[in-house]
Amino acid sequence: MNLRLSMIANITDRDMPSSTPHQDSPDPDRAPPVSATRWAQVVTTTLPDLRLALYRDMVRARYFEQRVYDLFLEGIVKGTTHLGLGQEAVAAGFAAAMQPGDMTFCSYRGHNHTLLRGAPMGALIGEMAGRSTGICGGKGGSMHLTDVPKGAMGSYAIVGAHLPIAAGAAWAAVVRKTGQVAVCFFGDGATNIGAFHEAVNFAAIWRLPVVFVCENNLYMEYTPISAVIPVEHPAADRARSYGLPPLIVDGNDADAVYAMATDVIELARRGGGPSLVEAKTYRHKGHSRADPGTYRPQHEVEAWLAYDPLRIYRDRLLVAGVAVAALDAIEHESMAEVDDATNQVRNAPPPDPATLETDLWADGSSSWRN
Repeated sequence: MNLRLSMIANITDRDMPSSTPHQDSPDPDRAPPVSATRWAQVVTTTLPDLRLALYRDMVRARYFEQRVYDLFLEGIVKGTTHLGLGQEAVAAGFAAAMQPGDMTFCSYRGHNHTLLRGAPMGALIGEMAGRSTGICGGKGGSMHLTDVPKGAMGSYAIVGAHLPIAAGAAWAAVVRKTGQVAVCFFGDGATNIGAFHEAVNFAAIWRLPVVFVCENNLYMEYTPISAVIPVEHPAADRARSYGLPPLIVDGNDADAVYAMATDVIELARRGGGPSLVEAKTYRHKGHSRADPGTYRPQHEVEAWLAYDPLRIYRDRLLVAGVAVAALDAIEHESMAEVDDATNQVRNAPPPDPATLETDLWADGSSSWRN
């Protein structure tokens, strides 16, 4: 383990808001956390263009999902949605560290991950709106966003089901000698699913080039993860069971996430085997659009909202000497992209009924069951 990864692995919860509802949360108006200096080595060695790209990706993801939220209220986005508002630093940091051929697997809270791997924003909103211009032809919806040419290998609605698939894709990369790495994102609740343990176990035994990333936002749907596990960290505290080091990163700090992602992906690519990363973060909204999130203590919500990844990073860039005008331009350009994508969706037709039985297995439709 190199120096930077060692620094990341030793992060403490004192750098972040309270991780469990019964603990006292910090002052929501406090200054940027200790991690702003902890990552000085990373900050000073990261290229300015890359840091602006990280901020741009987080802003694009934030504005994109906020618009999805608004379009749901208008009745344009169909069905419920599971938003990653507040978790953008995880998606941005890992996307920036991945190579074009690498593969992303994510859960139903995967809009940001798919977008930041390069999927067109208009096609993603179109999919959630059930339009023919959607990334899956309007037939997959919010929980099944996929763009294989961009390395976005799908969002999976069954909790934990995609972890063995990511391990299988990593095994295929080894067999084919492609040098690809699979990165698999999942929530803290998935760590109690059998597929999680099976996938991590096999990946460790076979030293597969896969990185498992637990986005620990403290709640498994409506239940605090702390109420149903006997350890403090649902992913990191179980890593040693599979011969892996416990890795915890501040999931609201894009620099920290990028540093972690760079190291574990590099390790996997050179044959060093898998990693299990726990990114501590927080979702700004409820589990889904149908969930008001009233089970979360108000002081906890306020503390984490103050510890917003975009706010942290914008302030840090300003301290580093980036001009306000440059950041404002990123925000204006991102909103223009969202507006353009929205207009595309408003003017797009629904799928042609003739496409109903396309994109199926060769023996698909209902015929194989009859």
